[in-house]
Amino acid sequence: MTVPAAGGIAELGAEARRAQQTYGEGALVVCDRVVRIYAGAGVEVQALQGLDLLIGEGELVAMVGASGSGKSTLMNILAGLDAPTAGQVRVAGHDLGAMSARQRLVYRRYQVGFVWQQASRNLLPYLTAAQNVTLPMWQAGLRKRQRDKRTGELLELVGVAHCAGRPPSRMSGGEQQRAAIATALANRPRLLLADEPTGELDSQTAREVFGALRTANSELGVTVLVVTHDPAVSAQVRRTVAIRDGRTSTETLHHDAADEEGNTVRHAVEYAVLDRAGRVQLPREMLDEHAMRDRVRIESAADHIGVWADRSDADGPAEP
Repeated sequence: MTVPAAGGIAELGAEARRAQQTYGEGALVVCDRVVRIYAGAGVEVQALQGLDLLIGEGELVAMVGASGSGKSTLMNILAGLDAPTAGQVRVAGHDLGAMSARQRLVYRRYQVGFVWQQASRNLLPYLTAAQNVTLPMWQAGLRKRQRDKRTGELLELVGVAHCAGRPPSRMSGGEQQRAAIATALANRPRLLLADEPTGELDSQTAREVFGALRTANSELGVTVLVVTHDPAVSAQVRRTVAIRDGRTSTETLHHDAADEEGNTVRHAVEYAVLDRAGRVQLPREMLDEHAMRDRVRIESAADHIGVWADRSDADGPAEP
């Protein structure tokens, strides 16, 4: 075995650091092999297991996944409410794993907005909609004239200007969520996170709330990441990311095309995600359909890689 010289080891280390620094260059959100482990009562739970994710500036992305898949853990990390155990998370150039408590507070105040599923967590009940939107700007030291102007603009943008003088108790669920979106946008964040913002709403109201998120994305240019179980919501975005077992597993890209009669038809193409370690999670329904488990046969062709269920027996592997 040949052992590299000390200089060679240093060069290899420098190459690895350069590769890490250039990964996701230009993206607003960069998750690089993110791990999050929770420990308690002698038990460790690995909520994220080497997750990779890139989100570009100005994107509107939906995230889906079963309970326990790691969605909420990732959202809390991106919101600055939690920190990764290993790996790197960068948002707008900020390394979230290396922040001090003070830096994390400033990040939450200026760089990211968050909308929870429960309306009661988004708005202070004793303040009106306008006062809720104004509060983050007051905390940031913005002058009153500027606060009042932006508050009116945001409430108008999300369609609840008529609720400016109402407390949450006098607003519907959809109005509360739209006021919450305006509040989350108050200090001009680069990233807006929404965790099941339509989960407690009927379909019509859910469309109005998601419409407010789309408007914020298109009119203000804010990058939006929304966690949802609603297929009607995920179908309205260009990109839907699925998380399974603590890693991004598939991405579905939607686009509009004209059919033979000239009508606009929504098309969806699903892709498996190849992570930085070269791992691919095949969709569970495909694995079940083809009885794939334990190991699979792979074979390289000119323009693709073939994958087959293991059909080997005592006499050796079978042909595909």
